This record gives sequence, C-alpha cells and structure tokens, in this order.
Amino acid sequence: MKAIFDQGHHAPCPAPFNLAAHVLGRADQLPEKTALTIMSPSVTSDWSYRELQAAVLGTGTGLLRAGFEPGDILLMRLGNTVDFPLAYLGAISVGLVPVPTAAQLTAHEVTKMVLGLSPAGILRDPHVSCPDGTGLPVIDTASLSQMRDLPAAEFAMGHPERPAYIIYTSGTSGVPRAVQHAHHAIWARRMMHDGWYGLRPQDRLMHAGAFNWTYTLGTGLMDPWTVGATALIPAEGVSPDALPDLMRRHDATIFAAAPGVYRKVLAAHSRMELPALRHGLAAGEKLSDTLRADWVAATGTEIFEAYGMSECSTFISGSPFEPAHPGTLGRPQMGRRVAIVTPDGEPVDIGEEGTIAVSRDDPGLMLGYLGAPEDTAERMRGEWFLTGDQGAMDRDGHITYMGRADDMMNAGGFRVSPLEVEAALSTHTGIAQIGVTDIEVKRDVRIIVAFYTGPAEVDEAELRAFASERLARYKQPRAYVYLETLPTGANGKLLRRALREQYTQITGGR
Repeated sequence: MKAIFDQGHHAPCPAPFNLAAHVLGRADQLPEKTALTIMSPSVTSDWSYRELQAAVLGTGTGLLRAGFEPGDILLMRLGNTVDFPLAYLGAISVGLVPVPTAAQLTAHEVTKMVLGLSPAGILRDPHVSCPDGTGLPVIDTASLSQMRDLPAAEFAMGHPERPAYIIYTSGTSGVPRAVQHAHHAIWARRMMHDGWYGLRPQDRLMHAGAFNWTYTLGTGLMDPWTVGATALIPAEGVSPDALPDLMRRHDATIFAAAPGVYRKVLAAHSRMELPALRHGLAAGEKLSDTLRADWVAATGTEIFEAYGMSECSTFISGSPFEPAHPGTLGRPQMGRRVAIVTPDGEPVDIGEEGTIAVSRDDPGLMLGYLGAPEDTAERMRGEWFLTGDQGAMDRDGHITYMGRADDMMNAGGFRVSPLEVEAALSTHTGIAQIGVTDIEVKRDVRIIVAFYTGPAEVDEAELRAFASERLARYKQPRAYVYLETLPTGANGKLLRRALREQYTQITGGR
C-alpha cells in the first residue's frame, strides 16, 4: 500500500474573485461587530467591520491616486502596527501585489529584494530599516493613515489565479526566494477552518504574533475575518507573561502562537484559569510532546498543531474534530492530496520514510518562485510538490515528522537557511571557513550557532556587530565557536550533525 492520502476535492474558487473582497465579505452583514481588538494591559483599541472595510478600501483609493496601477508590486517595510494589514489588504483590493517582509531585515537584505522584485514603490515605516537611494516612490505611515478616510475604492475583481501577493522564504540555495501566490490562496485556506482551527463566527481568536508576520496575517486576522469572527492581537511590546490575563479579560476562545511563545507563557504560569478558551493552535516549528503536555496540565485545553510552508501554507494538521494520533502532525486536511515520496516523486510504502509532498493541483500551492522558473521546476516531481521535509504516513493517513532533509534551521518560527547565514558571515576577513546549524541548548529551545576557522579566534562582539549589519536579528547566530578545522565527509561536504556533536563536547552539554 502506497503512502498517498486523498481527502477529496475542494470546492472550486468562484470567478471573478478578489482576495480582499473575500476576507471582508461579512462586513456588510456585520457592520457594527468588532472585527479587531488590539490589546495591552492598560489600553484597548477596537475596530468594527464597518471601520475595517472603510480603512482598507480608502487605502486602496489612496494607492491608486499615488499613481500605482493594478499589477504593480509594492514592497512593504512596515512595523508591528495595524498599518500592516490595512495596507496589505488595501493594495490587494485594487489589484496591486504587496510583498510583506519581516521588519527585522537589514537594509542590506532589503536591497537584494528590491533588485529581485523591481517594485513600483515602497510602503515604509520610518523606524523600519530600508535602503536609501532606490529612486522608488515611498509611501510613509503618515500618508497611509490619511488614506483610510478617502472614499472607498471598488474591489478589482478578476481571474482567481492572477497574482495577489508575494512572500519570501529561505531557500536551500541560501538565497531567499520570492513566492508568488494567487488570489484563490485565501479560498484554499477554508480547508483549515475545520481541518485545523474549528473556527466559527462567534469565536474570538487571539494570535500572539506581530501584525507583520505572515502567520499572524493569515491565522490571526484574515481567517477570522473571513467567517465574521473577532481577531484579538496584543499591542506591540506586550510580553508573553501578560498573555493569559489578556486571554481571560477578552474571552479568547482560541489561542494561536508559535511553540516558543507557549514555552515562554508556561515559564511564567504553571496554572491558568481561562474559562472561555476551547483550545490552542501551534505552527511555525515542531511542537514537542512535553510542551503540549505542559499546556494541557496548565490550562486543561489541547493544542492542535499544523504543518505547512510558505509555498502552501498549512495542509496537514490535527483539529478538534479529528485530533492527531500521538506523535504525529495529523492528517491532510479535507480537500488535500498528500503523499510521502522518494526524491524522484514516487510514493513510498505506508510506514516508510520519505519526503512529504503535496499535490501540484492543490489550490493553496504557490504560482511559483518569481523570476526563478528553474527553482520552481526543481521542487516539482510528477504530480507532486516536494516540501524537502521528511515524514512517514500510517494507514490512517496520519503523518509523523522525521526532520528536515535540507538542513533548514528554525528560529522562532522562521525558517532560515544555513547557507544564507554562512554566505553573509564568510566575507569577514577573519573567517576562512564557516558552518552554521541550529542546536538544542535546553529542552525545546534551539539557537543558531556559527562554527568557523581562520588565522585566529575573532572577538565575538566583532562578529555579532558584523552579523547585525547583514542579517535580520532572527537569522543572526547566538553563539560563535572557533575550530581548527570543520568536520567534513569523504566528499568534502560539511557535516552539520558533527558540528552539533562538537558543540556538546565543548560546552559539556550545557
């Protein structure tokens, strides 16, 4: 029996279609209902569905008046504020193609994106790093705020498969790839509503992430708005130990976060009384069994985990309606077709390890990597898109995660290529060779560590400063280790597993 699990067909996306129109489809029915609450221990800000829709469509009008035309790409350099989702949906509403990016990126990293994207303009928070001298029009946050009060634009309806937005992902080559998604990507997310969330219109879904993280944008904002639920987002600067009180005060029914946030919450609270909470959601990195058990003991509620990637969002998960088998990620969501395959794309037998793959016909799969058709074709094998992660499938379709096949690291929910970090640090004059990997330094806590050779050991403060100019904070190593030589195999390839072993020997397991 081959490791293929087919969960049937998803209803086709209607046409004509617009992603932002679908997200705001309940606004006219629920004009006074609270769509968004931004929370802090002392201040609360509410947005009704009427206000949300008006701000989005006003922003769309403003962007068109600024001279942008449908199909133009807009690079987003915005911070952790409501400006982010309003600008994102405002651009999409009128047919522009926004590119949300992490605020932590350096000007050096953003320069490469500008060269690869050739955007028509930049939406920028002055406090977020961005290269100067690009010659591109820049719309700042003050201008974006003023656009909210403009007359509402008309939704630009069109073919569901036309580009809607672009997001960046770290590639195995070490060069971040621009992933193009169609307008129908939001339609495909409906498979998560039952297949992962158990999402209902009466829910109050609290996401612990920042506004400008794509996990928050999808799970924390757009999906609740699509069904007419209320999104709860902590204000910038709210610490994890304050989250349980905010959940309790605002009657959160679902809590979503990366495993690292659950870990920090539990470090401060061994018991939590959350009477409205039905369950939690986790994604972004592997959720450990111990962390899941600790949460259940502290709250009496379960955590449902999902597996996905920038190219296809989440497509394997457990849910309140069908919990995952112990030790597994869960099953493919309804409407998905998933397999475990060989490097050539041939399904392996049930129980055998292979690469997790999703059907090329999946409605949530990317259109492709912008400007890199060869990279797109490299991930396709027959009818499958290969994720690069290893897994095994049981007879019921539940999939056990077996690790990463491509040495990708995970930093607080962000996938980071070690090759990208190595390329940035290898230009330091004191480094001859470098190898980077992530290492578990204590239970469920992983950090990025750089191992290097050179004429002599380099002061760590100098290396940290060098990295801070070239890499976003979440990509920067937390430790540097000087070695006489780097471990390699018979073919001269770096052995990352051996680096982890050497770190344990050097630190004594601390």
